[in-house]
Amino acid sequence: QVQLVESGGGLVQAGGSLRLSCVASARIFSINPISWYRQGPGKQRELVAGITSGGSISVADSVKGRFTISRDNAKNTVYLQMNSLKPEDTAVYYCSAATVAGQYWGQGTQVTVSS
Repeated sequence: QVQLVESGGGLVQAGGSLRLSCVASARIFSINPISWYRQGPGKQRELVAGITSGGSISVADSVKGRFTISRDNAKNTVYLQMNSLKPEDTAVYYCSAATVAGQYWGQGTQVTVSS
């Protein structure tokens, strides 16, 4: 069974930081790329950052230099460190795993950045 559980969202002032966590099923974590997406109010869901099982990383231009994705293999956890947050970063952030059986999603965690 595939499980992705996000945590770490909340309310923060502009310029602040948050760290999101995504705990994945061990089987999924060990072999599949895991990514963070976000969906802001009235916007389409967009890819924020991704990391492969081998540690290769991709980050969207809109957050490059502010957001960092990393993984802790011992904890089956992928992190999204978000610094210098802006009001436009306000969104529900989702963790996702791309597998041969399809793409799986967590329940999402709300991030709200106040100006």
